[in-house]
Amino acid sequence: MNTSGQVCLITGGASGIGLALASALAARGDTVVLSDVNLEAATAAAARLGERVSAAHLDVTDALAVQALVDATVARHGRLDLMFNNAGIAVTGEARDLTLEHWRQVVEVNLMGVVYGADAGYKVMVRQGHGHVVNIASLAGLIPFPTNAPYGATKHAVVGLSHALRLEGEALGVKVSVVCPGFVESNIYTASEAVNVSRDALLAGVPFRKVPADVAARRILDGIARNEAIIVFPVYARIFWWLQRINYRLTAWLSRRMLADFRKLRQRQ
Repeated sequence: MNTSGQVCLITGGASGIGLALASALAARGDTVVLSDVNLEAATAAAARLGERVSAAHLDVTDALAVQALVDATVARHGRLDLMFNNAGIAVTGEARDLTLEHWRQVVEVNLMGVVYGADAGYKVMVRQGHGHVVNIASLAGLIPFPTNAPYGATKHAVVGLSHALRLEGEALGVKVSVVCPGFVESNIYTASEAVNVSRDALLAGVPFRKVPADVAARRILDGIARNEAIIVFPVYARIFWWLQRINYRLTAWLSRRMLADFRKLRQRQ
């Protein structure tokens, strides 16, 4: 049983926020199980990060595999202190151009993948009487995100799931936080499908500077230390979230602007 630090499991840990979290956690003395659907990338990342980090293959759409990895982590290390449900994908395109298969893919990874991880991790933590489930959502889970309707829908669902689970876990010793960042450096922009629009044009049109992944990881860990229910960053994300809560119309202009810019890039059919 590890006694030198916390035992952490990260999904989608081979790149982006997941990898930055693994690096920060290992540097402070935690034990990290870095899982990803890309085992080769996860193994290479774990090798770079040192002996405190181990790699595991995990497809978060496979509920039995998620449960098995959580069980194996507890069996090996004696407990699970932090569960990061980080794996995610996006499909960029107007709803009129998407298929139901696009929706299914995003829902399976972004929502059901989080459900499987949260369910397995939360129940372990309830039994042991402590732990923290951290679900990675997005600013798109707090405000509208036209041109990414499946992504926004799943991230809104993750926010709702996290709020409910947090309230249920309070008296059981389990904490739950949801992370809702703006644009963060990640391979999601290049790995995700773009429908009826040029990916290069989309990447060139990102409206805000991306937060470096290591900076995002530090902000997330600070929020976890303070047991924040919703971890929102950077400043512009907090402003838009505030405006959304004050009056929906105050952020609708931003959504319409994004949509108008996208439609200039959309390929006619």
